[in-house]
Amino acid sequence: MPDPKPKPRIMAVANQKGGVGKTTTAINLGAALARLGRRVLLVDLDPQGNASTGLGILRDDRRVTSYDVLMGHASPGDAARATGIERLEIIPATTDLASTDIELTADEGRSTRLRRALAPDMLARTPFDHVLIDCPPSLNLLTVNALVAAGSVLIPLQSEFFALEGLSQLMMTLRDVRARANPELRIEGVVLTMSDRRNNLSQQVEADARENLGDLVFRTVVPRNVRLSEAPSFAMTVLDYDPASTGAAAYLALAQELIEREHTESGVPADA
Repeated sequence: MPDPKPKPRIMAVANQKGGVGKTTTAINLGAALARLGRRVLLVDLDPQGNASTGLGILRDDRRVTSYDVLMGHASPGDAARATGIERLEIIPATTDLASTDIELTADEGRSTRLRRALAPDMLARTPFDHVLIDCPPSLNLLTVNALVAAGSVLIPLQSEFFALEGLSQLMMTLRDVRARANPELRIEGVVLTMSDRRNNLSQQVEADARENLGDLVFRTVVPRNVRLSEAPSFAMTVLDYDPASTGAAAYLALAQELIEREHTESGVPADA
């Protein structure tokens, strides 16, 4: 008999390098999946709280946050907030998260806290289809918690020189997490961001990525688009800010491609 409440697909959006479009990808992919009928929970695990700001959650309104969930003070259901986008909720973040490395030093289970918090019974009240975790731009305890909790990781890769070289440290962390704490972790895929196909460098980075990583690289490429940059300042996703923009079209295409991959499970183990 089929499970009436299938487990949500938990995916970390991670890259230790800042400025690669990680948070932009998290909020717009989440909105695009919701637009396609999926119920999505976005967990803002970055102390900067940019995903929360980008979805219109004012700092004074972040009374229950991902810090409370991580520390066991609140359940995901208690912390989840509506975003104004149908089927998309967010657990917001504050700078309180920045202290977790120190606060949890003596906790032997510190790297599994988020996994326990996002266990199926903890999410049962609202049966999400997808949980997206927006990680901080570093390989700290917060990112490790996300990778231990996730079934897969989506890696935004900026179309710039040395982009592939910057993946090596992240790949080492993924292998370590898989070996020590989460053997089921796989790489969902790599999405190229901030691409300008009129630029020879962007074209070369894409060619190199596809040559080295093969089908791991999504067909969809997110272009460098001014509307993507402007949307967060209006606390909107690009799908609402300018639905006709190339940025909006790219994230809808990425969401559709992600759904297609669900049926083929084309992600690869993190130690591949």
